[in-house]
Amino acid sequence: MKLRAKVNLALSGAFLVGLLVATGGAYKLLIDEALDSSARDARIIMEGASAIRTYTLTEIYPLLDAQLNVQFLPHTVSAYAAQTNFKLMQKKLPEYSYREPALNPTNINDRAVDWEAEIINNFRERPDQTDLTLIRSTPIGKFLTLTRPLKVGSQGCLRCHSTPEAAPPTMIALYGSKNGFGWKLNETVGAQIIAVPTSVHTEHAQRTFVLFMTSMAAVFAAVFVVLNVMLTLLVIRPVTAVADIAERLSLGDEGVPDFPRARREA
Repeated sequence: MKLRAKVNLALSGAFLVGLLVATGGAYKLLIDEALDSSARDARIIMEGASAIRTYTLTEIYPLLDAQLNVQFLPHTVSAYAAQTNFKLMQKKLPEYSYREPALNPTNINDRAVDWEAEIINNFRERPDQTDLTLIRSTPIGKFLTLTRPLKVGSQGCLRCHSTPEAAPPTMIALYGSKNGFGWKLNETVGAQIIAVPTSVHTEHAQRTFVLFMTSMAAVFAAVFVVLNVMLTLLVIRPVTAVADIAERLSLGDEGVPDFPRARREA
């Protein structure tokens, strides 16, 4: 095997090993960063929803409390406020979702489905747990799901959820007396659930990965060409010239010129 072929084989082998290592490391790094970005999106939405809940409970509810004896206003309910606000956001971000399901809600539309009930029961069994992040596979793709428990935090909540007799008659007239009662102080009754599609960030990560690998391949090709040129000029031509002179001398050729030596400056 010629010298050039040996060097090129060694360079190609080194590149392939480096490419495999870089491929695995870069892909994992980019996918992890994509999931972190999805989690950040979920946390931002969660904090926004929690802020709306707090604002409704502390600012809106006191203003409308007296009217509950005349007409029940869902606007005083923090869960209603947070979910209604998110529906406006969802018009521009239809792939995102936010729910506040409960095991025994006043409005049956908020009743937890099986996987949501499992999350709520997990919080009930682990009262010290403040949040839970899951990756869920669905027929329309994978979603990063951030959840937080919803607890009965004050006696004010029990006004509407302890017994039908204690609840505002206007609420009973609207929702009935069968659902949303029997709650206890500090009990976990539901959860805030944010679902963010992982594809939003993983697709960007995959495009970045392809660009990164393409750039690496282009850099290697350029280095490969430069090294081959340098190999030809600095190694192969001098070695070939020496070999030719040695061969002619071995055959007794007296007309062989001296091999030119590089001059050193004084």
